[in-house]
Formats: sequence, C-alpha cells, structure tokens
Amino acid sequence: MHETAATIWIAACAHRLQQQWRTVDPLQLEEVAADLWRDERLRSMTPDEAARAWLEPVAPSARDASG
Repeated sequence: MHETAATIWIAACAHRLQQQWRTVDPLQLEEVAADLWRDERLRSMTPDEAARAWLEPVAPSARDASG
C-alpha cells in the first residue's frame, strides 16, 4: 500500500484510540496504531474497525454499562 495511505490509516486509528484513552499522549497512540498497521489482519480492516477490535478486551461491554 502507498505510504500516504498508511500514514492516513495510522492517524485515523490513533484518533479512534484517543477516543478511548483521552489521557494518553497522542504520540504514544500513533505508535500503537503503527503497531496495529503491522498486523496483516488488522490492516485489512478500516482504522476504526481495527481500533475497535484491538480495544475489545478492555472496552466496557453493554452488560457492564447497564449494571
């Protein structure tokens, strides 16, 4: 994939991660997003889907939010 597309994907993924972790340094989130980009399975997803899939184990479930 073109380098510009990778940069955009990483930036979009980092933005999605920041929605979950507002207090984490944005540069660290970009590093995490770059790591996600290196994973072929996650890279095949949209940045939002990849971030959501990666965050799934730590994201509160609907069941936790209701009770």
